[in-house]
Amino acid sequence: MGVETRDALLYAISVEFVEAVELLLEHEELIHKEGELYSWQKVDINTATFTPDITPLVLAAHRNNYEILKILLDRGATISMPHDIKCGCDDCVNQSEEDSLRHSLSRLNEYKALASPSLIALSSSDPLLTAFQLSWELRNLAFAEPESKSEYMDLRKQCQQFAVDLLQQSRSSSELAIILNHDPDNPPYQEGEHMKLARLELAILYKQKKFVAHPNIQQLLAALWYEGVPGFRRKSSPQKLMIIMKVTLLFPFYCLLYTFAPETKSGKLMRKPFMKFLIHASSYLICLFFLLLLILVSLRADDLFFEHFGSQSMKSSVLEQYQKQRGNPPSILEYAVLIYVLGYIFEETHEIFTEGIQSYLRNLWNFIDFTRNLFYALTFVLRAVAYLQQINEIQKDPTTAFLRREQWHSFDPQLIAEGLFAAANIFSALKLVHLFSINPHLGPLQISLGRMVIDIVKFFFIYTLVLFA
Repeated sequence: MGVETRDALLYAISVEFVEAVELLLEHEELIHKEGELYSWQKVDINTATFTPDITPLVLAAHRNNYEILKILLDRGATISMPHDIKCGCDDCVNQSEEDSLRHSLSRLNEYKALASPSLIALSSSDPLLTAFQLSWELRNLAFAEPESKSEYMDLRKQCQQFAVDLLQQSRSSSELAIILNHDPDNPPYQEGEHMKLARLELAILYKQKKFVAHPNIQQLLAALWYEGVPGFRRKSSPQKLMIIMKVTLLFPFYCLLYTFAPETKSGKLMRKPFMKFLIHASSYLICLFFLLLLILVSLRADDLFFEHFGSQSMKSSVLEQYQKQRGNPPSILEYAVLIYVLGYIFEETHEIFTEGIQSYLRNLWNFIDFTRNLFYALTFVLRAVAYLQQINEIQKDPTTAFLRREQWHSFDPQLIAEGLFAAANIFSALKLVHLFSINPHLGPLQISLGRMVIDIVKFFFIYTLVLFA
């Protein structure tokens, strides 16, 4: 009857009046001419209720109305991905210069639409992957636009919850395994195959904590974890202790067996997660012995032993070392520490070549291991430099061998080496904190410790700035 519908379609979508939406869309198809604006775009921007960036599909996504979204998508409606926040194209620059607030709100409205669970379910062929990627993008936007951080973080939580809701639809272990092992670049997972858990690794990469912590996933991981020792959780405490002690005492034999005969029954057992964990935890006994060795080196235990229990020549040799502190060669215990350090360096190098440098750098514990190894390596290098330098000085002037430490040069290589050795000892002891993660009580404390250290670094920076100011 010639009535101009104007933005009636947007009003109908806003109040979720599905029948009116269908009728107005049919009417729009009849009256719309190619190249002209749609009815809702002809409304004066100064009097319009909805801004120009609010299209019918965007508004329906804001309302998360599945039925209306289905109607619009079936008719060919689309939402284009917003430009990167750092985009410098002509359109972005012009819109930002014209009205920066409207440009920012337009991007926020588009992401509100893209984060709609109904829209993701209807438009994406891989909703889980879309939810993960969009969640990560929203996280980056939250830090890039701090003034809209709360809105972006709420949308991120919405995407994370959508992924969890999808996961809750799994009704059996086989369905869950298919979801978690889905990899578009490889053939579909078949029951009985080795689980690579590609989708779970992707969730960890995108920091989907709620997804990873879901009970369904934890139940499946627990079943995989104890695969090598079935029924471990149902055994009594003495039985558990016996299994752990057996693996702990025999772990060098198991390691050699896996190295030379990996295809045997026991060799294959070493590939099971729980057995690998027990072997790895047993290796910490060596780490404890290494820490004990460091304590003995710090206390000069070998000198004390020779001083109290050695022969007369050993005692006189120790007394001479006390008097002549410069130019002394490394002790027996220090050589033992050197062997350990060479083993640690080989271990870290092998891990880099096996997992790749990117995977290695993603684990922050590797930074502690690398720093520890670097400090020990510098310690041995400086001790060697100090030994050669001091021997040369003693040959020129024998009295320099009996100089007290207070008379040494402030930057004597041996003094710097001892400082680095002390710092490396701290990093070696800190490695034991890594074991806290297996305990439900100490694990959260480990997280708190990490955050506390970060806060200490921040306060130290401010303190240093004020001090120098």
